[in-house]
Amino acid sequence: MSESTEIITELLQATGLEAGYRTESLSLLEKGESRYLRDLKLNFTSTLTSEHLSAKECGLIGLSIAANNNNTPLTKYYTKYSEEQGATAAEIAEAVGCASLLASNNVFYRFRHFTQKEKYTQIPARIRMQLMMKPVTGKEFFELLSLAVSAVNGCEMCVNAHEDSLIKLGTTEERIFDAVRIASLVTATGKVIF
Repeated sequence: MSESTEIITELLQATGLEAGYRTESLSLLEKGESRYLRDLKLNFTSTLTSEHLSAKECGLIGLSIAANNNNTPLTKYYTKYSEEQGATAAEIAEAVGCASLLASNNVFYRFRHFTQKEKYTQIPARIRMQLMMKPVTGKEFFELLSLAVSAVNGCEMCVNAHEDSLIKLGTTEERIFDAVRIASLVTATGKVIF
Protein backbone atom coordinates (compact mmCIF):
# COMPACT_ATOMS: atom_id res chain seq x y z
CA MET A 1 0.00 0.00 0.00
CA SER A 2 1.42 3.38 -1.02
CA GLU A 3 1.82 6.19 1.53
CA SER A 4 -0.93 8.16 -0.26
CA THR A 5 -3.34 5.23 -0.09
CA GLU A 6 -2.50 4.74 3.58
CA ILE A 7 -3.22 8.41 4.38
CA ILE A 8 -6.47 8.31 2.41
CA THR A 9 -7.51 5.17 4.28
CA GLU A 10 -6.82 6.90 7.61
CA LEU A 11 -8.77 9.99 6.52
CA LEU A 12 -11.71 7.92 5.31
CA GLN A 13 -11.66 5.86 8.48
CA ALA A 14 -11.76 9.07 10.53
CA THR A 15 -14.82 10.27 8.59
CA GLY A 16 -16.57 6.90 8.85
CA LEU A 17 -16.31 6.10 5.14
CA GLU A 18 -15.23 2.79 3.62
CA ALA A 19 -11.55 2.43 2.71
CA GLY A 20 -12.48 1.98 -0.96
CA TYR A 21 -14.48 5.23 -1.16
CA ARG A 22 -13.11 7.57 -3.80
CA THR A 23 -14.14 10.77 -5.51
CA GLU A 24 -12.43 11.84 -8.70
CA SER A 25 -10.52 14.50 -6.75
CA LEU A 26 -9.37 12.04 -4.10
CA SER A 27 -8.27 9.59 -6.80
CA LEU A 28 -6.22 12.28 -8.54
CA LEU A 29 -4.45 13.17 -5.29
CA GLU A 30 -3.76 9.48 -4.65
CA LYS A 31 -2.53 8.80 -8.17
CA GLY A 32 -0.17 11.77 -8.01
CA GLU A 33 1.14 10.71 -4.58
CA SER A 34 0.31 14.26 -3.46
CA ARG A 35 2.03 15.51 -0.33
CA TYR A 36 -1.14 17.54 0.24
CA LEU A 37 -2.95 14.41 1.47
CA ARG A 38 -1.03 14.54 4.76
CA ASP A 39 -2.00 18.23 5.19
CA LEU A 40 -5.60 17.43 4.32
CA LYS A 41 -5.77 14.70 6.97
CA LEU A 42 -4.15 16.87 9.65
CA ASN A 43 -6.30 19.88 8.75
CA PHE A 44 -9.47 17.78 8.92
CA THR A 45 -8.48 16.39 12.31
CA SER A 46 -7.81 19.93 13.57
CA THR A 47 -11.46 20.88 12.92
CA LEU A 48 -12.26 18.97 16.10
CA THR A 49 -9.93 20.87 18.41
CA SER A 50 -9.75 24.42 19.64
CA GLU A 51 -8.46 26.24 22.69
CA HIS A 52 -11.43 28.62 22.41
CA LEU A 53 -14.34 26.38 21.40
CA SER A 54 -15.74 23.26 23.06
CA ALA A 55 -15.68 19.96 21.18
CA LYS A 56 -19.47 20.23 20.77
CA GLU A 57 -19.13 23.73 19.31
CA CYS A 58 -16.45 22.50 16.88
CA GLY A 59 -18.78 19.72 15.78
CA LEU A 60 -21.76 22.05 15.32
CA ILE A 61 -19.69 24.51 13.30
CA GLY A 62 -18.46 21.61 11.14
CA LEU A 63 -22.04 20.42 10.71
CA SER A 64 -23.34 23.86 9.74
CA ILE A 65 -20.60 24.29 7.14
CA ALA A 66 -21.01 20.75 5.76
CA ALA A 67 -24.77 21.36 5.42
CA ASN A 68 -24.12 24.77 3.84
CA ASN A 69 -21.79 23.12 1.34
CA ASN A 70 -24.30 20.35 0.57
CA ASN A 71 -21.80 17.69 1.63
CA THR A 72 -23.58 14.50 2.71
CA PRO A 73 -20.61 12.48 4.05
CA LEU A 74 -19.34 15.39 6.15
CA THR A 75 -22.85 16.30 7.32
CA LYS A 76 -23.27 12.73 8.59
CA TYR A 77 -19.83 12.78 10.18
CA TYR A 78 -20.30 16.08 12.04
CA THR A 79 -23.84 15.12 13.10
CA LYS A 80 -22.52 11.95 14.72
CA TYR A 81 -19.56 13.77 16.25
CA SER A 82 -21.80 16.53 17.64
CA GLU A 83 -24.14 13.93 19.16
CA GLU A 84 -21.15 12.20 20.76
CA GLN A 85 -20.17 15.56 22.28
CA GLY A 86 -23.63 16.01 23.81
CA ALA A 87 -25.43 18.06 21.17
CA THR A 88 -29.20 17.72 21.30
CA ALA A 89 -31.43 17.11 18.29
CA ALA A 90 -32.58 20.74 18.59
CA GLU A 91 -29.00 22.04 18.52
CA ILE A 92 -28.18 19.87 15.51
CA ALA A 93 -31.32 21.06 13.72
CA GLU A 94 -30.39 24.66 14.51
CA ALA A 95 -26.90 24.27 13.02
CA VAL A 96 -28.49 22.98 9.80
CA GLY A 97 -31.20 25.65 9.89
CA CYS A 98 -28.57 28.35 10.35
CA ALA A 99 -26.79 27.16 7.20
CA SER A 100 -30.00 27.40 5.19
CA LEU A 101 -31.07 30.77 6.61
CA LEU A 102 -27.65 32.31 6.12
CA ALA A 103 -27.48 31.02 2.55
CA SER A 104 -30.51 33.17 1.75
CA ASN A 105 -29.26 36.13 3.80
CA ASN A 106 -25.83 35.98 2.22
CA VAL A 107 -27.25 36.10 -1.31
CA PHE A 108 -29.69 38.87 -0.43
CA TYR A 109 -27.34 41.13 1.52
CA ARG A 110 -24.46 40.54 -0.87
CA PHE A 111 -26.76 41.77 -3.65
CA ARG A 112 -27.62 44.90 -1.63
CA HIS A 113 -23.95 45.49 -0.91
CA PHE A 114 -22.84 44.96 -4.51
CA THR A 115 -25.44 47.26 -6.03
CA GLN A 116 -25.02 49.99 -3.41
CA LYS A 117 -28.43 51.41 -4.34
CA GLU A 118 -30.34 53.13 -1.56
CA LYS A 119 -33.63 51.97 -3.08
CA TYR A 120 -32.85 48.31 -2.33
CA THR A 121 -32.22 49.09 1.34
CA GLN A 122 -35.70 50.63 1.58
CA ILE A 123 -37.60 47.62 0.20
CA PRO A 124 -38.47 45.07 2.94
CA ALA A 125 -36.41 41.87 2.72
CA ARG A 126 -39.42 39.62 3.47
CA ILE A 127 -37.10 36.85 4.68
CA ARG A 128 -38.37 35.09 7.82
CA MET A 129 -35.65 34.83 10.47
CA GLN A 130 -37.41 33.54 13.59
CA LEU A 131 -34.56 31.08 14.11
CA MET A 132 -32.31 34.01 15.05
CA MET A 133 -34.66 35.35 17.74
CA LYS A 134 -34.24 32.73 20.46
CA PRO A 135 -31.63 30.21 19.31
CA VAL A 136 -31.38 27.02 21.38
CA THR A 137 -27.59 27.21 21.11
CA GLY A 138 -27.65 30.74 22.55
CA LYS A 139 -27.32 34.12 20.86
CA GLU A 140 -23.51 34.21 20.95
CA PHE A 141 -23.01 30.78 19.42
CA PHE A 142 -25.71 31.33 16.79
CA GLU A 143 -23.89 34.53 15.79
CA LEU A 144 -20.67 32.50 15.59
CA LEU A 145 -22.34 29.94 13.31
CA SER A 146 -23.77 32.78 11.21
CA LEU A 147 -20.35 34.38 10.87
CA ALA A 148 -18.72 31.09 9.84
CA VAL A 149 -21.36 30.38 7.17
CA SER A 150 -21.19 33.99 5.92
CA ALA A 151 -17.40 33.75 5.62
CA VAL A 152 -17.71 30.57 3.54
CA ASN A 153 -20.38 32.17 1.36
CA GLY A 154 -18.32 35.32 0.86
CA CYS A 155 -20.77 37.92 2.14
CA GLU A 156 -18.70 40.86 3.36
CA MET A 157 -21.70 42.72 4.76
CA CYS A 158 -22.86 39.71 6.80
CA VAL A 159 -19.35 38.85 8.00
CA ASN A 160 -18.88 42.39 9.28
CA ALA A 161 -22.32 42.52 10.91
CA HIS A 162 -21.94 39.16 12.71
CA GLU A 163 -18.36 39.89 13.77
CA ASP A 164 -19.49 43.24 15.19
CA SER A 165 -22.35 41.55 17.08
CA LEU A 166 -19.96 38.97 18.50
CA ILE A 167 -17.50 41.58 19.72
CA LYS A 168 -20.40 43.48 21.37
CA LEU A 169 -21.47 40.21 23.03
CA GLY A 170 -17.97 39.89 24.50
CA THR A 171 -16.67 37.14 22.23
CA THR A 172 -12.91 37.02 21.90
CA GLU A 173 -11.26 37.47 18.54
CA GLU A 174 -9.51 34.13 19.08
CA ARG A 175 -12.88 32.37 19.36
CA ILE A 176 -14.10 34.10 16.19
CA PHE A 177 -10.88 33.25 14.37
CA ASP A 178 -11.13 29.56 15.32
CA ALA A 179 -14.73 29.32 14.10
CA VAL A 180 -13.70 30.69 10.70
CA ARG A 181 -10.59 28.47 10.66
CA ILE A 182 -12.78 25.40 11.19
CA ALA A 183 -15.21 26.59 8.49
CA SER A 184 -12.36 26.97 6.02
CA LEU A 185 -10.97 23.51 6.74
CA VAL A 186 -14.36 21.78 6.51
CA THR A 187 -14.80 23.50 3.15
CA ALA A 188 -11.35 22.35 2.02
CA THR A 189 -12.04 18.75 3.05
CA GLY A 190 -15.32 18.89 1.16
CA LYS A 191 -13.49 19.55 -2.08
CA VAL A 192 -12.20 15.97 -2.09
CA ILE A 193 -14.74 14.13 0.11
CA PHE A 194 -18.31 14.68 -1.05
